[in-house]
Amino acid sequence: MTEETKTLNFIEHIIEEDLANGLGKDKLRFRFPPEPNGYLHIGHAASICLNFGLGERYNAPVNLRFDDTNPAKEEQEYVDAIKKDIEWLGFKWANELYSSDYFQQLYDWTIDLIKDGKAYVDEQSSEEIRTQKGTPTSVGTDSPYRNRSVEENLALFEKMKNGEFDEGAVVLRAKIDMSHNNMHMRDPILYRVLKKAHHRTGTDWCIFPMYDWTHGESDYIEQISHSICTLEFKSHRELYDWYLDQVVTSDKLRPKQREFARRNLSYTIMSKRKLLQLVESGVVKGWDDPRMPTISGLRRRGYTPESIKHFSELSGISKRDNVTDVSLLEFCIKDHLNTIAPRVMAVLDPVKVVITNYPEGKEEFLDANYNDYAEGFGGRDVPFSREIYIEKEDFREEANKKFFRLKLGKEVRLKNAYIIKAESCVKDTEGNVTEIHCTYDEDSLSGSGSEASLRKIKGTLHWVSAKHAVEAEVRVYDRLFSDEAPDNHKDKGFMDFVNPNSLEVITAFCEPSLASAKKGDTFQFQRKGYFCVDKDSSEGKLVFNRTVPLRDSWAKMETK
Repeated sequence: MTEETKTLNFIEHIIEEDLANGLGKDKLRFRFPPEPNGYLHIGHAASICLNFGLGERYNAPVNLRFDDTNPAKEEQEYVDAIKKDIEWLGFKWANELYSSDYFQQLYDWTIDLIKDGKAYVDEQSSEEIRTQKGTPTSVGTDSPYRNRSVEENLALFEKMKNGEFDEGAVVLRAKIDMSHNNMHMRDPILYRVLKKAHHRTGTDWCIFPMYDWTHGESDYIEQISHSICTLEFKSHRELYDWYLDQVVTSDKLRPKQREFARRNLSYTIMSKRKLLQLVESGVVKGWDDPRMPTISGLRRRGYTPESIKHFSELSGISKRDNVTDVSLLEFCIKDHLNTIAPRVMAVLDPVKVVITNYPEGKEEFLDANYNDYAEGFGGRDVPFSREIYIEKEDFREEANKKFFRLKLGKEVRLKNAYIIKAESCVKDTEGNVTEIHCTYDEDSLSGSGSEASLRKIKGTLHWVSAKHAVEAEVRVYDRLFSDEAPDNHKDKGFMDFVNPNSLEVITAFCEPSLASAKKGDTFQFQRKGYFCVDKDSSEGKLVFNRTVPLRDSWAKMETK
């Protein structure tokens, strides 16, 4: 589907309407404005893809603007991580900007507000201010400081700026309407005192503007045509416009705020505050833990930019909040990796097979393609010997006719190799099978063209030569939460639904071609799933993360 023929989302319809009503295409400008107080997650990816996608569609610049107005929570680490995530997704910003770039301009405009009688210093506690705001069904009451003189407010605000008040002692509020039906219009806070070093401005400022005051004015300074926010800011739009009314001049473009529904995902939480709680409590090992819904976590788990962008496209842009099933995200990564990941053999839960009629000491190298179904993947030689490993679940002493894997007295084909027949097995004192004795048909080598090689055998197993196997640590990740909506329970918190089995660390045996795998490389372990090489790998020690299984094991659990 071409860019011209695809169905427009409602944001694009708004833009098309504005263009039809006279907005010049050269006036289009967008922005992505993250707060650097945590790592970006899959929900932010929707906004990234939307804003940068609009930039690509209309050949318009997109600014990356960091909303860095709260030094208590913001760090340079988060700035660097956000930039890395956006670049990894394949997007380029026109300008790297910061709300802190505009602190002086915002301060100057604030002085004008005070001089116009539209702002005042309030010495009440946050609780008193909250109580006086009233409720959605009852009007608020005026602050006792609301009618201070301009001169007194200017003097007090200067003291705030000079650090003469403690944190929480005073705030500067806009003077709008305490009986307004929109709670955000009831004298909102413009500035508060925060005596903490800022990651860019250091200790130059000890007063910091609130988001609502900063947001629209920053859009105006940058001449953003369409300020696209998530749905929770819809009720803020009236305040956004009121603030713009105080500074907009007729010779400049006035930004327009419009909202879309944020991306929610089943079995996941999307609050950066709660994700930070997972990190700080040790439930996960950092923001890039492969179980986290952060972009860095997904990247480390083996997700690709293409899969995340495809997921955003399929999920669409909505006007109403909804929950997207995580299985759609898993479908997107499987769909992409199916086209790019080489297929190799690795045994995750091994049991030894001894081929009793295969000559001792003999070994041969068998030709194997990386993908039997597609061109361009190439192949490699896979060693074969008398002793191999297969998966424990692929053998049963006895089984019904629907079990097409190895069982006593029956045959299976080894992938790219021979047909073998199970003759007997060895067990430990607890009755667990420790070794399987088989015979092989030496004329049945795959691809040899012999009559024996063409025999139809229903079961085909992956395997690894025991003599040549490469050990690897495999981290089998599953969903971090056992509940579909862990953040939506009145009687329990989201931490109560942490899945205790979200990580299993095992030792696997891999074919030797994987010894040269590099960090970030992705493979399909045949019949088991997609895996990528983790950053913890080092020379002589391979570490794989399971990206996603080939089949949805959760769907099976839910139907039991």
